[in-house]
Amino acid sequence: MKKFSFALMALLALTFSLKAQQFVSTEPSNRNVILEEFTGRNCQYCPDGHAVANQIAADHPGRFWAVNVHAGGYAPTSYPNFNIPESATILSGFSVPGFPAGVINRSTSNGQDRNLWNNLTNQQLNQASECNIAGRVIVNPETRVATITVEVYYTANSSADENYLTVAMLQDSILGSQSGGATWNPGQMINGQYVHMHILRHIIQPNAWGEAISPTTQGTLLTREYVYEIPEIIGNPNGVAVDLNNITFLAWVSERYQGTPTRPILTACELDQVQGVDAPIYPIIKSVSQAGGSTCTHAKDVEVSIQNIGTETLTSMTLQVEFEGETKIVNWEGELAQYDIEQIGVILDVPFGSHPVHVTLTEANGETMSKEASGLVECIEWGELVTENDEENLRLELMQDKYGAHITWDFTISDGTVIASGGPYTTLAGGATATQLHLETITVPSNECVRFNIYDSQGNGICCSYGHGYYIVKDSQGNVLFGDEDDGNYGEGASHLISVMGPQATVEVGGTEVSNVDYNHADFISSLVYDGYPDEVGFECRKVTSSETMIIHGILNEFQKILGSTDELEPTSIYMVRAYAIVNGQTYYGAETTFQTWTESVAELEQSLKIYPNPTTGVLNIQGEGMTSVEVYNTVGQRVMTQVVNGNGIQLNTESLNNGIYFLRVHADDGAVLNRTFSVAR
Repeated sequence: MKKFSFALMALLALTFSLKAQQFVSTEPSNRNVILEEFTGRNCQYCPDGHAVANQIAADHPGRFWAVNVHAGGYAPTSYPNFNIPESATILSGFSVPGFPAGVINRSTSNGQDRNLWNNLTNQQLNQASECNIAGRVIVNPETRVATITVEVYYTANSSADENYLTVAMLQDSILGSQSGGATWNPGQMINGQYVHMHILRHIIQPNAWGEAISPTTQGTLLTREYVYEIPEIIGNPNGVAVDLNNITFLAWVSERYQGTPTRPILTACELDQVQGVDAPIYPIIKSVSQAGGSTCTHAKDVEVSIQNIGTETLTSMTLQVEFEGETKIVNWEGELAQYDIEQIGVILDVPFGSHPVHVTLTEANGETMSKEASGLVECIEWGELVTENDEENLRLELMQDKYGAHITWDFTISDGTVIASGGPYTTLAGGATATQLHLETITVPSNECVRFNIYDSQGNGICCSYGHGYYIVKDSQGNVLFGDEDDGNYGEGASHLISVMGPQATVEVGGTEVSNVDYNHADFISSLVYDGYPDEVGFECRKVTSSETMIIHGILNEFQKILGSTDELEPTSIYMVRAYAIVNGQTYYGAETTFQTWTESVAELEQSLKIYPNPTTGVLNIQGEGMTSVEVYNTVGQRVMTQVVNGNGIQLNTESLNNGIYFLRVHADDGAVLNRTFSVAR
């Protein structure tokens, strides 16, 4: 195990009148609860204790925490070895006749059976606490140093002159063996391994029972700060890596009762946790994930979650999104304060299947960066169901296998709302291949993308060795939409999409008018014909020489006009823009419009430049002071003509050009470049 550094600062107790609290409440409150759950990987019935604790936590979010203490004869030292000296010390402080057992806020001297945990928890939750506790942990991901601040405020007098403050580090999502896991807590099984949660990995104070604190009288505010280097591996032998993304810190206050252990626990909290460094500009990509609900379209929303862990506010960032051999550049502007998180969205055209997407944060506040992260984006093939009604009744036929307790399912719509769900079912008596048919009717709205999900917590579907199960979904006329009597071997789960198309709404997006163009800015306006309010409107803009698309989110005004603008254009460039509207998950586009941005220094040339006749039938006259050359581009960005200018005028012969719109780029002797549009019409 890597050595860790430990420091105590600000050890003097300060009263509230001398120093105001940052995190802790000063209002009286009831006790929060810590369950110290004595467990082990070789304990057959311990997973049932885990399930009981999980349910209590779900019933009391933010007020109850289980601490899994692996110690004793049921805790082997094979990998993953969860044994630590603090766990052994805590176990030795209580009389524990059998496993699993636990103590609730150390309110008893002996471990209690799991059937008593819920009642004991409720007793503690309804009891007034003598103090409140709160704080924050700042973890530096580069150095693995955690700066921990804990505040304790006494709303009443403690019965003891001296209390004890404990700060514990827990870790979630560690895969390993577990006796009885598949039988007593199958929901925590993945591919045959048990997902171990809230494992006690370390008490950061030198003493497993915490650090003595005083005074403990009403109105006292105590602040403690710790600097703790998080080990890379804990456990010897066969230690387990400490994943910074799966750790939490709990803090609690306890009294001393006839020596050790310190009990009871007066209250507890989970410390707020953020990542942070000393550098001024330091964003990190926390995740790249598919956003939103299901859509029956190839256009998928991807969210890049970015946290500012530097000391300065971020005002601009540039992302490079690589997908299917193409690269999109996404520019963000705003204000992202220290520790805050921003979700930056990008729309990708995703083929059927699951595909990787790679994101690089290349710039922040003008500084070059190279922060990378990857994720997966999925597009499921969808079927189509046409109905003349506003809703449709679907029929689910589900033949469960023997182990119905492993089976759950749901139907969701495009915004992620669950409109129907079922399971788990009962485990059937009788032979190993017993089955039972379940029939369900599900009403789904029309003009929606409906997703059906079916799961198996054991990861082996509903077929084969334990009975021939299957699922079939039909429409109201009895037509099979998906599934058949061989669709039971789906492993951990399966999903299907169906586009339910009812009376169709008319959606028409007009062409885009471009105005107020300068070297980096343009305003856009388009029209929308739709009897309702769309999910999203905006504009797609790209250079004619590039496939990279800039998404400009717009607004819809009361006149059904789509409005948008951007200041992220490049000077002296030719762009194409089209409006879009997303309705019921379907994207509708208007016609593309082409425009040019100006150069940043064109004052003299702009004042003197004249182009006539426009449109032209043959010769185009160009006059302007200081011209050196002219270039002509077509609407797809190809240069079709170049001519050197001697003097302040030139006649351009356009007979070789087809009828249509062209872009003229005029170069001046001072380096300025001016863009103009002309057309040929014969």
